[in-house]
Amino acid sequence: MDYFSLKSLHILSSILLFGTGLGSAFYKYFSARIGNLAAIAVTNRLVVAADWVFTAPTVIIQPITGILLLQKMGIAWQTPWVLLSLVLYVLAGSCWLPVVCLQIRMRDLSAQADENNENLSEAYHRYKRIWFWLGVPAFVCMVSIVGLMVFKPDF
Repeated sequence: MDYFSLKSLHILSSILLFGTGLGSAFYKYFSARIGNLAAIAVTNRLVVAADWVFTAPTVIIQPITGILLLQKMGIAWQTPWVLLSLVLYVLAGSCWLPVVCLQIRMRDLSAQADENNENLSEAYHRYKRIWFWLGVPAFVCMVSIVGLMVFKPDF
C-alpha cells in the first residue's frame, strides 16, 4: 500500500475510533440523565453495536497502519513519541476492554428492566459509574496520542 493510502486509512480509523467513543459516551451519558428507561435500553444496545461495528476494527487497524507508516517514514518504533503513543494506546485499551464488558452488562440489565417495567438495578448504576471513570483516562490517552501523532515531539 502506498504512503498516501496508508496514511489516509490511519487517519480515518483514528477519527472513527475517537469519534465513536466520544459519540457513544455522549449519547449514553445524556440518555441516562434524561432517565427514560426505553431510551436508555435502546442507547445501550446501539452503543454495544457501535463498539463491534466501528471501534473493534479500528482498534486493530490503528497499530497495524501506524507500524507500517513508521516503516515507510523510516522512523524507529523506539522513538520516544512513538513509545509514549504505544504505552498510551495500551493504557486506553486496558480501560476499553472492561468498558465493553460493562456496556454489555448494562445493555442486558436495562433491556431486562425495560421489559419488566422495573427500575434500573443498583448493579446497573455501579457499572455506569465504573464505565464513566474508565472512560476518563481512555479519553485523555486518545487525545494525547493524536497530539503525539500530529506534532511528533522531539523529547
